[in-house]
Amino acid sequence: MLALLLACGLRRHEAVALTLDHLQQREEHWAIVDLMGKGGHVRTVPVPDWVKSELEVWLAAAGIDRGRLFRRVNKVGKAWGGGITVKAVWHIVKESAKCIGVPKLAPHDLRRTCARLCHASGGELEQIQFLLGHVSVQTTERYLGCKQRIRSAVNDRIGIEPTPLSWVRGCGRLADIRELRVLRSGLSPSRASSASLFGPLAESAMLTRPRRWQRWTRSAIPQHSSLRGLRRD
Repeated sequence: MLALLLACGLRRHEAVALTLDHLQQREEHWAIVDLMGKGGHVRTVPVPDWVKSELEVWLAAAGIDRGRLFRRVNKVGKAWGGGITVKAVWHIVKESAKCIGVPKLAPHDLRRTCARLCHASGGELEQIQFLLGHVSVQTTERYLGCKQRIRSAVNDRIGIEPTPLSWVRGCGRLADIRELRVLRSGLSPSRASSASLFGPLAESAMLTRPRRWQRWTRSAIPQHSSLRGLRRD
């Protein structure tokens, strides 16, 4: 049970409602299918192989071949009854936590831990949302404690960054670089200033005009004082 709560992120009432019929194979992987979660939402929860092995050990020891997965155990160590309650799950987690020196641990803490472990191992936010059965992705973000990064922003490297002007030599002033971009684009200075507002996309468009650039280099660069001494690598 602890393995299911921690590795699959189940809620208490979801764990006590599990039956053998829920365990099926999907895409050559064991999963809990058609699990009724909070708000009546139905989802499929992948089950890791090691968790399935632990379940098989429990089912063999308890002699369970149908019905609910988890049952009460009597004094002689035999499973009996039709299942357990959500309160019993709470006591099992609390007693197990005390054995490892964690006095304050609730079953829902294991669900949050599952989310953070999945995220730390590279799991996608949408897949974690599917695993936990959250309707809103904002709920999953609260579980993960996500914060927006400004220094290493996600849109810093998205594949449309301009090519560095490695062939500009001896051009130390920003005005010279702007004038050089005007020459490369073939636009008038007034239109070039507005085109620069488009950032990387305008820069990429300028780089796709080699023939016009060649015409400008023959006529404009030798006569332009701020571009003397420049050459193209």
